[in-house]
Amino acid sequence: MSAANVLHSPKPVEEKFDVFASFQNILKDDEISTPLAAILALTELIKNSDADTMFELVKALNDGAKELKDKSSNPISLNAGCELFIAFVTLFPHDSAKFSDLKTELIEQGQKYATEALTYRTKIAELALGFIKDDSVILTHSYSRVVMQTLLLAHKRKRISVFVTEARPRGLGTKTAESLNAAGVPSTVILDSAVAYVMEKVDFVLVGSEAVVESGGLINAVGSNQIAIIARAANKPFYALAESYKFHRLFPLSQYDLPSHNSRILSFPRPSQPPAAFSDKARVSSKNRLVSFQNTDQITQEQISENNPDVDYTRPDLISLVFSDVGSLTPEGVSQYLVGMFAG
Repeated sequence: MSAANVLHSPKPVEEKFDVFASFQNILKDDEISTPLAAILALTELIKNSDADTMFELVKALNDGAKELKDKSSNPISLNAGCELFIAFVTLFPHDSAKFSDLKTELIEQGQKYATEALTYRTKIAELALGFIKDDSVILTHSYSRVVMQTLLLAHKRKRISVFVTEARPRGLGTKTAESLNAAGVPSTVILDSAVAYVMEKVDFVLVGSEAVVESGGLINAVGSNQIAIIARAANKPFYALAESYKFHRLFPLSQYDLPSHNSRILSFPRPSQPPAAFSDKARVSSKNRLVSFQNTDQITQEQISENNPDVDYTRPDLISLVFSDVGSLTPEGVSQYLVGMFAG
């Protein structure tokens, strides 16, 4: 290559750090939950950031959090992790002479927190175990890592049986039941519509969480709310398990205040064909038209899933206790903890 070509060759463009690609890569580890993956992705963002001031760094973190939120179909638990980490960075006390030293320390603290947070499920399982009596019949919903760890620990020390809801539209209850059966835990899958039918046989309900909000209410896989309502009517305890990094400064008043709600959910689709005019000719061919509608307008499970929510909100008055790595809390206790957590 000639000197002239070297002089006029374009400079290599430095690739921008892709925080969402980092987030997705971290999530490949089955032990890492969504909020923790968000925290680790933002930690990677700091490592790749050229920010020279705290203002620039916080702006970069907020921009990264927004990118994660915009590209996620259900950003609730992700938001909880982002919110926690950005608050930590903002309030972090430092006296570093160089800003680069501060960034290094923040990266180390973020990684250290994530490592420690992986122990939270064990703490929660040990705490919840004290509320599980021998020969308990438990109802759980969908799939939750912390619920699985609690049930497997209980199985080692006590006799338990578990009813697992099918948990449509994702159908993750089957995964729970298969894992429990493989570990020797007596379990069976029930229809979501059979919760009231089975509640009389149940000692208590045990569910995981997407997030626990400021009111002490719970956001979890859709169907959790109706299970809690039925449990209250049957006078059965409803327990939620939640790692503290899922505590979220959000205050929904109804299902439609959730960040995951949009106009597509529970919408009425337009008919693919206009209604036929009420003419003699239309009446004569009505039978054929009906067959045509059945053939071309069949409703698929995919369409049902797309038109329904993935999560719902359970009011705090329906929740007996929240078991967390910071202790067993009433919903009011969760509210008080959240205030202190973000007050520095």
